[in-house]
Amino acid sequence: MDNWIITAVILAAVVVGVLAIREHVQMKRTMDSIGRMLQAAMGDGFSEKDFDESRLSRLETEFAHYLSSSAVSAKAAAQERDKIKTLISDISHQTKTPIANLLLYSELLEESSLTDDQRSNVEAVHKQIEKLRFLIDSLVKLSRLENGILKLNPRKESISVMLQDVYDEMLPKAAQKGLILEWIPTAISAVFDPKWTAEAIGNIVENAIKYTDFGKVTLSVTAYELFVRIDIQDTGVGIAEKEQAQIFGRFYRGEGSGDQEGVGVGLYLAREIIAAENGYIKVTSVCGNGSTFSVFLPK
Repeated sequence: MDNWIITAVILAAVVVGVLAIREHVQMKRTMDSIGRMLQAAMGDGFSEKDFDESRLSRLETEFAHYLSSSAVSAKAAAQERDKIKTLISDISHQTKTPIANLLLYSELLEESSLTDDQRSNVEAVHKQIEKLRFLIDSLVKLSRLENGILKLNPRKESISVMLQDVYDEMLPKAAQKGLILEWIPTAISAVFDPKWTAEAIGNIVENAIKYTDFGKVTLSVTAYELFVRIDIQDTGVGIAEKEQAQIFGRFYRGEGSGDQEGVGVGLYLAREIIAAENGYIKVTSVCGNGSTFSVFLPK
């Protein structure tokens, strides 16, 4: 009787061992098969017809179907991006010449002999055309950025060279309002795309000039262990605390915008550019006591 029990135990152990080995082998085959599917999918070479469903487990089959549908979705998304790219290019191309002609004709009219009312109307038309051009240019840039058409190229660059370009471009606008534009040079470097970061900083500086009637706008740089901080500080009207979380929204214009020119995309575009470089923007402000926009870039 004891021998029979021992034999039964041994046989049971053998069966369990065989089943365990079989399960292990099947699991390994399944994982290997899934691994090959993933490799094919990552290389854009996945095709469900390459796999024989009769050889696949239920998990493998479902995974193959999932990868197949994902490949179709990725292809559709790529085609959609191509359509958007073409549309953006068409809009940019088709509107550039008419807007340039409208600006030219409005400038010619301004040089003509006009009554005060006529001159005022022509100047208003000229401003609206400039606004339309800025809006279209900004929307084209935003669309390219959001759809991955526009690729930033961050690299180690001098902060001073980039900010000097911003300063030179914005100085006439500050002088026109009787404001002081200060820029403190620095030897600090950071990782950023010079062209598009200059666009982002320029948008913030232009905004500061727009909402500052007296005093100055100051550009300064501070280095930390991991980041470089660029401060754009003004002595303008300031921003209410409840609005500080909204000002970076697309087309958002604050309650104090009044008759100020603008379409509400400058700060949004600035934030998108800086975020694409693994940086971020912070604002601190008190109504009536100016604002400070701090741009943090990887060091």
